[in-house]
Amino acid sequence: MDLAEKKKKYSYSDYKNWPDDERWEIIDGVAYNMSPAPKVKHQKISINFVEKLILQKNRLKGCDLFSAPTDVVLNEYNVVQPDIFIVCDKNKVTEDNIKGAPDLIIEIVSPSTAYKDTKIKKDLYEKFGVREYIIVFPDLFFVERYILKDEAYGVPERFNWDETLKLGIFDIEINLWEIFERELPKKEEQGDIKKS
Repeated sequence: MDLAEKKKKYSYSDYKNWPDDERWEIIDGVAYNMSPAPKVKHQKISINFVEKLILQKNRLKGCDLFSAPTDVVLNEYNVVQPDIFIVCDKNKVTEDNIKGAPDLIIEIVSPSTAYKDTKIKKDLYEKFGVREYIIVFPDLFFVERYILKDEAYGVPERFNWDETLKLGIFDIEINLWEIFERELPKKEEQGDIKKS
């Protein structure tokens, strides 16, 4: 892309004409290249979350579970591909994409997407009314969770890898040590830690 192209405000109409073998997102008309492909750790965490949610599908209240790459068209100038998301309004689900904000989004941070996930996308999801936004930090072994209240996200709740994440909008609990594929210390080891 040359400088003139970088200054252009891109739309979903532009996006539909880009090569199928490339992955892009558009946020406020700015194009973000999503290459290189996610690392293995990212993919494992994504699969683990999806498996846990599928196992508790009956608690999703008839909502649909999706994972990337699926286009979420928030409006003409905002098209994203969240790692994992849940949509409860069946009218938003079309054959080509999701039209409108999902109810829950999970993004898994990589070094190249950290600022975008924690600031740009957080602000975008808040603006479009995503009810629950979870950011996963694979290298730091914790997650942040934002709940929409009065059309705004407050201070995030943080959950360490050895805790259970209870979703805010669904009656679902997820053991994060299983997501991060880590072993909890044995009870006697925990006792030793507390004594020291």
